[in-house]
Amino acid sequence: MLPGIEAARRRPKPGAGAPAGGSGKTRASDTDRERAVDALSAAFAEGRLTKEEHSTRVQRAYGSLTYAELAALSADLPAGPPGTPPPPAATSAAAAVPRTSPLAVASLVCGLIPLLPATLAAIILGAGARRQLRRTGERGGALATAGLVLGVFWLVLTVLFVFVF
Repeated sequence: MLPGIEAARRRPKPGAGAPAGGSGKTRASDTDRERAVDALSAAFAEGRLTKEEHSTRVQRAYGSLTYAELAALSADLPAGPPGTPPPPAATSAAAAVPRTSPLAVASLVCGLIPLLPATLAAIILGAGARRQLRRTGERGGALATAGLVLGVFWLVLTVLFVFVF
């Protein structure tokens, strides 16, 4: 390997920045840099680059930190930008959706039972679930609210029944 290329490979590019947004900010790996150099070498072999252009671009490729920097090296070549990021790993739909809070579910279940201990449990669990939802970002806000409202409803109904009748 040429000495200038080896030095460029070891030395990070100062002030290297990527354009805002997209995968341009994603850091490139050594494999991505090698792919970019292979594409530049192919363009040189086809006569699309002069020896000086090839040498300069190879040095810049080894000094590149992001995909945007690698893409800029071959933007004027028909092969397209090298080192494009691999597609994101397939994630299951369950992993992308936040889970439902168990406290919210328990609050609703207890709110459906018209007995005093369950009513008090619904109120306590509903208040705790709402606090937890704000903190963790889990789903279940409507469940927690419904359990809380049902708990208060049964408590008011119980108090009215005891004191009125």
